[in-house]
Amino acid sequence: MSDAQSMYLGVDLGTSGVKVVLCDSDGGLIDSESVSLSVSRPKPLWSEQAPQDWWAALNTAMLQLGQRQTLTQVSAVGLTGQMHGATLIDAQGNVIRPAILWNDGRCQAQCDELESLVPNIREITGNIIMPGFTAPKVMWVREHEPAHFEQIHKVLLPKDYLRFLMTGDFASDMSDAAGTMWLDVAKRDWNIEVLEATGLTREQMPQLYEGNSITGYLSESIAEQWGMNSIPVIAGGGDNAAGALGVGIVNNGQAMLSLGTSGVYFVVGDGFYSNPESAVHSFCHALPDRWHLMSVMLSAASCLQWYSENVVKRPVAELLSELVTAEIDIASAPIFLPYLSGERTPHNNVHATGSFFNLNHESDSAVMTYAVLEGVCFGFADGIDALHAAGVSANEINVIGGGARSPFWRQLLSNIIGQPIIYREAGEVGPGLGAAKLALCAHQTQKSFGDIFDSPPIVEQHMPEARVAEIYTKRRQMFKDLYQYTTPIFS
Repeated sequence: MSDAQSMYLGVDLGTSGVKVVLCDSDGGLIDSESVSLSVSRPKPLWSEQAPQDWWAALNTAMLQLGQRQTLTQVSAVGLTGQMHGATLIDAQGNVIRPAILWNDGRCQAQCDELESLVPNIREITGNIIMPGFTAPKVMWVREHEPAHFEQIHKVLLPKDYLRFLMTGDFASDMSDAAGTMWLDVAKRDWNIEVLEATGLTREQMPQLYEGNSITGYLSESIAEQWGMNSIPVIAGGGDNAAGALGVGIVNNGQAMLSLGTSGVYFVVGDGFYSNPESAVHSFCHALPDRWHLMSVMLSAASCLQWYSENVVKRPVAELLSELVTAEIDIASAPIFLPYLSGERTPHNNVHATGSFFNLNHESDSAVMTYAVLEGVCFGFADGIDALHAAGVSANEINVIGGGARSPFWRQLLSNIIGQPIIYREAGEVGPGLGAAKLALCAHQTQKSFGDIFDSPPIVEQHMPEARVAEIYTKRRQMFKDLYQYTTPIFS
């Protein structure tokens, strides 16, 4: 098969669903398919999923995609997905317990213990240790479920569990591994001291690869099931790193803002930088010899989904359509704190909660929808400031994610952060497309990174509107003050 006929598959295991994305040999989007997932919250602060559900959703998505596409033309598969999830596997390859997800907040005590056991851990990992990361989750299992801990043969990240079922290999990439807190991020290798502090060994970790490396091959049985050949499976990357590659965020100073279930501001640096005191994440990028900084909101587009499903019980699309034509008095609108799952950057406060402030009898669904969108934008602005304080700045910001499909929300972001916002083609499938391009990169080694990870065409560019700058400056200060005022009463 010629390269011109080749297709490349990206598998994106998100929190709300599994998405599979096909691209052509030039990195152009061909097709995609998705299957929804749900999250279990059996106790306060808990967030879990059954890994078996991930696999069932992937199989469904692949079979549906195969009804429209000739998958024997796929030459390689790349993987991406939600980061930090603790997926525990026993010696027989079985899942020991439900995976503890990135937005689970149960293990603050274990974070404190790990920082005490390894006093220089922030220098090793580039990060303050937070409940969302993998290492303290496994420490929680050791303390509260010792029988489960004793069964651990391998600890896998979510996408790497799918890899294991696809290939039989235990492998991961640098960008996803950097979010475990077991990785020496500067050296791009597992750190034995931190592993031992959590009761684990190197042998219980997957083998590490750069994101564009081949980790194994699709098994004959899965290939037959999906109507494919036994093709290479590529290391891939964490969802944010892969999403950045999907829109061409490769080089120093390029930035991405991901308006998905969570919210991420991602900037590529020219080396290893960190600002752990402000809860900024410092991780490896999904390409060799590259690093990036991230600020992370635990709830972004999920705030609008929550408001849609649990408060007004109307579809998101209907709420956004109503908002476009509504007359909103911005200056007197309610203020919304978006901390429905606690917060990471810059507060690192697992107990933070969401709230509406300044409601009155005139507060209808449109103005409250507006407040939700605005509150998420203010949260992004806080994270952007914290990241830039680490010494890295951006010369352009590209927005991706499901929420980025709303032109209204994109313009609001530009107004509040005071910078141009660029929305590109395929922005809503960024991580999956990035994983597919990593597969292309591994297969077509004669092509340069610049050729493969170029920026897709611009759909729309949004410029900050000077007429509202003063209003948003005042409202953002109210937002920041409200967090400070309410912090003492968070549970």
